[in-house]
Amino acid sequence: MIRFRLGELLADLNFRTGQRIEWQHVAEATGIHRSTLSKMLNTRGYNATTNNIELLCRFFSCQVGDVMQYVPDEQLAAPVPRTSKGAKPGTAAAKAGADVRYGKRTASPRAERKNAAD
Repeated sequence: MIRFRLGELLADLNFRTGQRIEWQHVAEATGIHRSTLSKMLNTRGYNATTNNIELLCRFFSCQVGDVMQYVPDEQLAAPVPRTSKGAKPGTAAAKAGADVRYGKRTASPRAERKNAAD
């Protein structure tokens, strides 16, 4: 698993500059949305883009290895859960999921009236 070390980098920057730098300042300076920074900090196994990694390296004046660290799964107290983004489009599972979320769709009353008039 890749672990982001952003908390440590921010604490080190605060110490070096003698100022309190907030995540909002990091977000504004890098152009990375604050919620993305929060996910990088708090979500195990978060999949960040290389562009965001580059922006963080530039902001903190550091190397990629300073921003993130590899931690073998055997060293984790609990395994990282595997996630799925859902069923493949066009499959029966995707149709069943759509029916559950949105209900079975029928023709609109307007379409029914048009078909009756023809």
